Amino acid sequence: MSHVTSVLSISSANAQFGSQAVRHRIDSGRWQRAARGVVVTHNGPFTDAELDAIALAAAPPDSVLGGLTALRIDGFAGPQMTTRFVVAPPGRRAHQAESVVTHWSGELSPLDVHPNRQPARTRPARSLVDAASWSGQSRRARWIVIAGVQQGLATPEQIRDSLERRGHCRHRGVILESTYDAEGGKHSLPERDFALIWSALQLPPLEHQEPVRDKQGRFFLDAWCPHLGFGVEVHGIPHRDVANWDADVARANEVIIRGRPHLTFTSYAVRHERLVVADQLQRMAATRDWAPRVEDSSLRRLLRPKRQFIERRTA
Repeated sequence: MSHVTSVLSISSANAQFGSQAVRHRIDSGRWQRAARGVVVTHNGPFTDAELDAIALAAAPPDSVLGGLTALRIDGFAGPQMTTRFVVAPPGRRAHQAESVVTHWSGELSPLDVHPNRQPARTRPARSLVDAASWSGQSRRARWIVIAGVQQGLATPEQIRDSLERRGHCRHRGVILESTYDAEGGKHSLPERDFALIWSALQLPPLEHQEPVRDKQGRFFLDAWCPHLGFGVEVHGIPHRDVANWDADVARANEVIIRGRPHLTFTSYAVRHERLVVADQLQRMAATRDWAPRVEDSSLRRLLRPKRQFIERRTA
């Protein structure tokens, strides 16, 4: 039976009110059929809670809400979707309710499904993994994971544990590396990927962790090229905290004031959009009278996107 008392399966309604009374109320318009085998005990518009309950009531037994639907209930701040996402045990028939997408999973244990919360739904870490893996774009998958961590719905470690139980899924490598980006630290900066791009362009040698002094002390650029006179910074995630963002903007201005022009790239771009990064590095070098030394065709071959190294290690 649904946790929302206005949403009932036909069998539950018949047991409570009798089949003739149920049929009369539906035929008279006092009640309405919401989906195959599901009735709502009023004739007005459905609330979000009722739509969630309808999705579950029409789903196969032991199904739960998942992905962005479960995240919305748990307080995830993001775009609102009219589609409901349901996760059903394998081997069950598809869902019959309107605007509902059903996925199947053999991993619906209490580790990933809260045993007491209503409506029944996956835990936030699993919901983030599912929502990211069901996303059509890797950039959106990355945003979902990082936003979930920043909003305090799950820790990077919880997401990695859920991903391990989930097994193979779309965007697995991006999901995993996004947890490291959200966490910060040595795993969040793709030094090897950036070195590959720089080397492919045959640019002069880099000095790493170039110190720059301001009124508050020293800070560092990720990389500095003394021959070309510009530096590079790679950011794992954008700061959502206004104070940190203001400090970062002021810091960037200090770098420019002290004659340290630099380019900034996201870790995602360095890993997955190598040609874009290479193009901007090459054009910046050209402003320093550095002529390209590699043909475009060779560069494209060298920087052709590959499967993420994190995914290969953990799959």
